[in-house]
Formats: sequence, structure tokens, C-alpha cells
Amino acid sequence: MTKSSSWVSKAAAVYKKDLLSEFRTRYALNAVALFAVTTLVAVSISVGGFGVQDKKLLAALLWVILFFSAMSGLSRTFVREEEGRTATALRLSAEPTAVFLGKLAFNVTLLLALEIIVIPLFVVMMNVNVGNWPLLLLVLFLGSVGLSAASTVVAAIVSKANAKGALFAVLSFPILAPLLVTAIPASGLALDGGTLSKGFPYLRVLIAYAGVMITASIMLFEFIWED
Repeated sequence: MTKSSSWVSKAAAVYKKDLLSEFRTRYALNAVALFAVTTLVAVSISVGGFGVQDKKLLAALLWVILFFSAMSGLSRTFVREEEGRTATALRLSAEPTAVFLGKLAFNVTLLLALEIIVIPLFVVMMNVNVGNWPLLLLVLFLGSVGLSAASTVVAAIVSKANAKGALFAVLSFPILAPLLVTAIPASGLALDGGTLSKGFPYLRVLIAYAGVMITASIMLFEFIWED
């Protein structure tokens, strides 16, 4: 029990450290929010005037914005540790699993903060009538967890490589493709007013994806982090 409590407290400490660092610099949130808002404005100017009614198309546009915005900020999860020369201290102070879960919690928080900004703007600027808000929010939450899990472990891999930003996007997309293929129609169903029972197959896939990614990442992270 003591060991488990210590492990949880170390993960919480990593999360708190990243959160306080972000509050001081606001680098990641500013990067993803600026990219998302710029992309959203460009999309709304391009297609908003035509009155897009296809909910699947609107869902695809939403996830394109969220995906590429996440790529612009989540890549620095471990890069700043390497650049700030704090990676060694982090290795000595916490177990790899605690580091991963702390970073994962921070990335989920970052994505949820991004969605709090983007979703209302998307609804207003694209003139979207959301048919089922609870289903949409559930899809966004599960999608954020899965996206963060995959992005966190990929960020650890590319943090020691050159051309980090480009490599991060290239490695992330194949891993995240199943998530996007599921989240887009699920979001389209929610926008179109589909019921929770109709969306359950999609939710089940998103839950399974997040569970598999978190489990696989925890198993592999020690080898990645200690290398």
C-alpha cells in the first residue's frame, strides 16, 4: 500500500510540475490554441459561407483541427525535459510508469483545455446545431484520452531525435488513424442527434483503444525512457 501510494504521489508530482511550468510559460496551450483558432477561422471562411449541413463532414473538420492542433503542442512533452536538462533528475526521482502517467494526465488536461476553447467557437463559427451534447462530449473525452496516450509515448521516442516536430507527426498519424476513423463518425452521429445506444459501438472502440494504448505504453515506456 505504501509503495502504491508513493507511486501515485510521484505521478501527481510530475503532473503538478508540468502544470505549474505551463502556467508560467503558457507555451503549449498558446501553441495549440493559436493553431486551432487560426485553422478554425480559415475553415469557417472557406466553407462556412456555404452552410455545411453534412454532419460527417463537420465532424471530420473538427477532428482535423483537434488532431493537428494537438500535434503542435504535445510533441514538447519530453522535448522540454531534454532541452532543460531536467530529464536525468526526473529519471532519478520517479519510476518510469509514474513519469508516463504524470505526463499523460498533463496532456489530457491540455487537450481538454483546448476543446473548451475550440468547441464553442466551432459551434458558433460553423453554425452547427449539436443534436446530442452528452454523446459528443463523451466522444471528445475518450478521444482525448486515446490521443494523449499515443502522443505521450511517441513524444518520448522522438525527444532524443533530430527534426522532432516532423518526426512526431509522421509517427503519430499511423498510430492514431484507428482513433480518428472511429471518433469522426461517432462525432458525426452526436452532431446529428444520434442516441447513446447507437453510439455505444463507437464508444466501446474508443474505450478499448485508450485502454490498449495506455497498457502498451506503460509496458514499453521504461525501455524508451531509460535508454
